[in-house]
Amino acid sequence: MEGNRDEADKCLRIARKALQNGEHDKALKFLNKAEKLYPSIEAKALIDAITKNGSTAGGPGHRNESDKPNQGKSTGPAQNGAMPETEKKVESKAYTSEQLDGVQRIKKCNDFYEILGIVKDASEEDLKKAYRKLALKFHPDKNHAPGATEAFKAIGNAYAVLSNPVKRKDYDQYGEGLSPGNSQHGGFEFHRNYEADITPEDLFNMFFGGGFPTGSTQTYSNGRTRFTTQHTYHRTERDDERTDGGFSMFLQLLPIIVLILVSVLSQLMVSSPPYSLYYRAAVGHTLKKQSINLKVVYFVNKDFDKEYTGVALQKVEKSVEDDYITNLRNNCWKERQERNDYFYAAKVYRDVRLRKKAELMRMESCEKLARLNELYRGG
Repeated sequence: MEGNRDEADKCLRIARKALQNGEHDKALKFLNKAEKLYPSIEAKALIDAITKNGSTAGGPGHRNESDKPNQGKSTGPAQNGAMPETEKKVESKAYTSEQLDGVQRIKKCNDFYEILGIVKDASEEDLKKAYRKLALKFHPDKNHAPGATEAFKAIGNAYAVLSNPVKRKDYDQYGEGLSPGNSQHGGFEFHRNYEADITPEDLFNMFFGGGFPTGSTQTYSNGRTRFTTQHTYHRTERDDERTDGGFSMFLQLLPIIVLILVSVLSQLMVSSPPYSLYYRAAVGHTLKKQSINLKVVYFVNKDFDKEYTGVALQKVEKSVEDDYITNLRNNCWKERQERNDYFYAAKVYRDVRLRKKAELMRMESCEKLARLNELYRGG
């Protein structure tokens, strides 16, 4: 209850300002709200004054209707002691006997399990179901019975503790989470060892995606310190999630990192070939040579003849010819693909020029590959 004092003071300030402006309905609305949040003598006195007299007795700086110039006195029901219709609606925004009985039940509970109506070995899913049901039933925007706000907080605190495996274990081992009857306002006194790590409103918003929005900053007291939040989640849990998320991300990226390292190491370990099929001054392959078997031209550095002779030279030239044939096959496939594309386009668009271009297209790589095949067969 102590946690609602700031909110009640705020409502009182709004009510006083409304009284000064002659807005009785608005003042009564906020006075009733202040009385529900945190009962006070001032709020009750102002409510009684407005209800009985239709005036602002006790409201500083306000002038009665009779003091205003050029206005006649009203003989409406407010002056006769009757409550205006709009004020009746404010007070009639009430509750059912079932809602009041529910609040009283929560108030009499001795432990968190009893509050949520579950057994001690209830699963996490049972906890969530129980919380969803009770949170919707006792939310202050839906349940206006006296004590509904405190019951809502008790439900949130019970779930927050029991849904935390560490706190639940300690709670089951060392004692109860509530000390009923210790509060001067009647029940709902949180045990200091089992405080919620999140406000009831924030917990509710996590479950229901911001349902029953209040549009204002909520102040929540848990018996030891006071938290003022505006739809923010508990920092410790968020930090834990970040830590866990960072480690999980590292584990997911680990295979990629290993692949990159293996690729880099393999490139460092594999030496570049001592030849090139083309002139490459950057790596020193400027000396032109020709293979003995297929007469393939390749380029080497100036020290090649000293390093490669006999069997070593034969292996190099075998590798040169293999690379050359592989390049010819790849280029021949590209040439055939390009020519087929021309033929297809000529057929679709009935273009004679495209067909002529396809027929006249030179297939140099394919021709060279054909000559090598003839050389093999002839050999």
